[in-house]
Parts: sequence; C-alpha cells; structure tokens
Amino acid sequence: MKKIVVLGSGAGGTMVAARLRKELMSQEWQITVIDKDPMHHYQPGWLFIPFGIYRPEECVKPKGDFISSGVELVVDEVVNVDHEKRTVKTKKGRYDYDWLVIATGCRVLPEETDGMMDDWGGDVHTYYTLEGAIALYKRWRFFKKGRIVVNIADMPIKCPVAPLEFVYLADWFFGDNGVRSNIEIELVTPLGGAFTKPVASRVLGDVCSQKNIKITPNWSIDHVNAGEKTIESVTGDKIPYDLLISIPLHSGAQVILDSGLGDPMGFVNTDKGTLKAAEFDNVYVIGDATNVPTSKSGAVAHYESDIVVNNILLEIAGQEPRPDYDGHST
Repeated sequence: MKKIVVLGSGAGGTMVAARLRKELMSQEWQITVIDKDPMHHYQPGWLFIPFGIYRPEECVKPKGDFISSGVELVVDEVVNVDHEKRTVKTKKGRYDYDWLVIATGCRVLPEETDGMMDDWGGDVHTYYTLEGAIALYKRWRFFKKGRIVVNIADMPIKCPVAPLEFVYLADWFFGDNGVRSNIEIELVTPLGGAFTKPVASRVLGDVCSQKNIKITPNWSIDHVNAGEKTIESVTGDKIPYDLLISIPLHSGAQVILDSGLGDPMGFVNTDKGTLKAAEFDNVYVIGDATNVPTSKSGAVAHYESDIVVNNILLEIAGQEPRPDYDGHST
C-alpha cells in the first residue's frame, strides 16, 4: 500500500485529498490528512463578524464534514517532517509517506511588531483571527467618535483585498449607525497605493476618496506606542489612533520552520509553475504555505489544487510534472 499524506485540511488540503481519492484506487493508495484543529474555519467570514453580518458559528464547521469518503482524517499536531526518511511525526504518532502535500497555511504574528501586544484586545485589534473578529465586534459596536487606523504590517497577507473591503464596510457600518461624520478612517499600507495592481489601485483609491477614507501608502511600521496611541514607522513618522485595527505580520506554520522546510518566514520554496517543492523530492505545496508570487486566498488554492493533483498523477505514472500554474486568482 502506497501512502499520500496531506498536512492541513483547509481549502487546499481538503480539495487535493478529495481529487486524489477520485483518481487513485483505494486498494493501492492510502490518503491521510493531518490537522490539529477539528474545526474548519471559513476565513473570509471573519471579515464580516465585526460588522454583525456573520455570526461566529456561521464560520465554523467540523472538518470531518468536508473530508471525502476513503480519506482518513487524523486530528493531531504535526511536530516534525523528515523529508529524507519521508516521515511525518505528530504528537501522537508517526506517518510514512510516498508523496507529501504541504497545505499548512499561514498564521499571524502580532507579537513580532514591537509594542503591538501592549494593548492587544484593548485599543489594538485584528479581524484576521476568529477570536480577534469577535473581540473587535464587541469593542466597536457602540463606537461613536474617533480615529480608526487600519494598518497592514507587511506583505504578503491573506487575501490582499480584505483590508480595502474592511474600510469600505467600516464606512457603511458607521454610516448605518449614524456616526460616520464623527469618525476618521485611515488605511496605512506598505503598498504604493490602495491595492497591489496599478489600475485597480487607482480605481479603488478613487473610491476611498469618495468615501472620505484616507490612504497612507509606502508606510512601514516599526512599532506601536500603546501609551500615546500611535504607530511609528521605520523612519520615525507617527500616526495617531483611537482604535488600531492591525493586519499583523504573516508567517508560515511553525512546523515548517522547525523542520527546515521553509524560508525565514516559514513559507516553502515552491516552483511557481509546477507547485512542487523546489528543494525536496515527492513533495508538493499548495495555498498559503507556498512562496509562489500570487495571492494567499481560497480562490488561489482552488486553482492550485488542479495543478498539484495533475502533477502528482503524472509523476506516479513516471512522467515529468507540467509547469501549468500561471498565478491565476479571482
């Protein structure tokens, strides 16, 4: 019996496992998905929780509901991957593999920005975690006056358009509450404009101007001054806030760093055309875990899953993988 192990059962890992199960005979191939969290999080829904549009329970369902028949779901934490021995070690066991798919996603690290945690959950929040989105809804539900600063610490981040969606929703939310004229909204970003692409950036920037949302571009945060309620850039410039909404620094999974599989930020060095791990045999990477120059989003993972599955099947058949992925997203 040959074995495929998928690390992570988010969108990418779940789709790859399902598609491989359809293509490979269960009498010959065992497919195992390992994830430490038994619950699937619909991460795009976190954006809407602070505005009362979604409830937390609408964004969370058991991962077992999405795992295909014939795929084994193991709820356990991966602590090491030995690519030479082709083994995965977890807290409760060990799993050998013939092929490995890394779908471990990425995480936010607010503690990596000096001073960020000094008032975390007070006047400093995020919506890039479920807990953070819930806390923000409680914090600003009755917010009536002041400066709201939305800051992107650095790129890449999950769903690059989400900060813009957030400030647009904030404009609507406070307008609906009848207090928009008393609230300043500012998006502070390391990008050169409102978005990553020049044409879209210009158009979306114009929308911000129409909505009286200030865009401060090319801004690299150094630290948070929680006592005086300012964020300070690497050049010493300061921006005051009454409520800071942070999109913190992103990193790959800790196990990727611990296993020596990633770059300094924990993202796996991935061939951008084939989605095969550039430095390891019989390993493919999908979704937020890659360092492929495209968006980190569920849509990207969807398109990447076709490439990953097709290339694994090609290699199983003794063929070369095809560099078919073009960075496509929607």
